[in-house]
Amino acid sequence: MGNADFEPWVEKYRPHKLNGITGHKHIVDRLEHFVKSKNLPNMLFAGRAGLGKTTAALALAKELYGEDIFQCFSELNASDERGIDVVRGKIKDFARSIPMASVDFKIILLDEADSLTPDAQQALRRTMETYSKNCRFILSCNYSSRIIEPIQSRCAVFRFKSLEDADIKKIVEDIAKKEGLNVDAKGLDAIVYIAEGDARKAINCLQGSSEKGKITEESVFEVSSRARPKEIAEMVSLALKGKFVESRALLNTLMVKYAMSGEDVLDQVYREVIALPVPDDIKVQMVDRIGEYDFRMSQGADERIQLEALLAQIMLFGSKK
Repeated sequence: MGNADFEPWVEKYRPHKLNGITGHKHIVDRLEHFVKSKNLPNMLFAGRAGLGKTTAALALAKELYGEDIFQCFSELNASDERGIDVVRGKIKDFARSIPMASVDFKIILLDEADSLTPDAQQALRRTMETYSKNCRFILSCNYSSRIIEPIQSRCAVFRFKSLEDADIKKIVEDIAKKEGLNVDAKGLDAIVYIAEGDARKAINCLQGSSEKGKITEESVFEVSSRARPKEIAEMVSLALKGKFVESRALLNTLMVKYAMSGEDVLDQVYREVIALPVPDDIKVQMVDRIGEYDFRMSQGADERIQLEALLAQIMLFGSKK
């Protein structure tokens, strides 16, 4: 059995061409135009993880350079090497050499560029100016606000939005077909719920629950350590009705059954609160409380105590209806 059998599906099914990317049509169209004209500006790809920023950059480079990609394209992860030395060393050394290919410039993909220190970003700005003739930069980041303004102003900014549910379903169905998997309707909906517009999360969830060849709602939620939305909704509903003991018991059951962390529970409670049939002013107060307990847990407070305190708060809100 070869190593290929254990290849993560996120890599195995990563599109190699721009037209193979699902979603982000307005961005893909502009990138295809750059490939056709064999010219492109420095670019900043912004958006949360799993939306296709790195995939788009790699597909662009493969189409632009073909077999010459290894001498004309360099990928660095700024979260691994985030100081000024990497800019003065690796980046400058690669950027200063002239490409021996049909395209007049090289490309450096700097992944997680928002991890670069301010000094490193200032050095990067100077490098971008000095080698603008023979090198282009693609900066990928989760938070564009952490990139200094002088760099942002030198880049065309592309903002990657969360994928639509239909896009996630298409990606999952395509991979399931290639892998010979049977995904039922509830299983597919569960993957979409877990993914929240994140293609990487959807693909990992599919691979993780593929052991028996049939993807069901049960297998998806077990693998992802998430409760069914209706179970979380029932827990919140019990608290709103003043049934604190029953709500607390269900919380304990869910955390044990699905091995959920406190943050997992809070995230799902937040999503269900938005859909509750209660007045907006109560929803606002409940969301405010969720934010408070999320902060407390991030500071090291006991998860179980904080979650039970949240249920007690929700019960008090229920008494105000």
